[in-house]
Amino acid sequence: MDSDMLLAVAETCPEPRRDGPAAKGTVLVGYGAVEELTRYAAAPGWTVHVPGHPVEVRRAIMGALHNGEQAYVHVSAESNADPRTARGGFEIVREGLAGVVLAVGATLDPVLRVTAGLDLAVLYASTVRPFDEIGLRTAVLAADHADVILVEPGLPGTSAREVAKTLVHVPHRLLALGGAEAWDEGGVGRAVRDFLR
Repeated sequence: MDSDMLLAVAETCPEPRRDGPAAKGTVLVGYGAVEELTRYAAAPGWTVHVPGHPVEVRRAIMGALHNGEQAYVHVSAESNADPRTARGGFEIVREGLAGVVLAVGATLDPVLRVTAGLDLAVLYASTVRPFDEIGLRTAVLAADHADVILVEPGLPGTSAREVAKTLVHVPHRLLALGGAEAWDEGGVGRAVRDFLR
């Protein structure tokens, strides 16, 4: 278990103030509760952050408070080796033409390992609501095949509806992996290779 993720939460969340103005935003933090992540991802009006590194945890909490967001921040026991720069949109981590993998939060490092050698574009998301429709659509239209692999710490298919809405006019195939299976590198690798055949 990566205690650095929880430490980042503890260091970043402000103490309640009895005097002076309160923070502008509302931030709820969930630790490892995939059902809770799935619930907030479906709730209208919530910004949902799924940081994959302690630096991203701090950035998500401070940004939500500063911007006055009603935000849910999902923290898992896992962490990517390095923080990413994605802020609200999806970050292109690796280019590829055979399809697109959208890795959410701390699933990025395992996804990069199991897709090494495959001609897949890999996108990284630390914020899943609002969903970066432009980022996903651009990556899918740049690929030779409109095959999308979604790997997220929430329940399988948590963001599948968002993918379908984004690509409503683009014939595509979707493989949605989530929950415990998102952390099983062998299983993810097999599922990706079987899906691409």
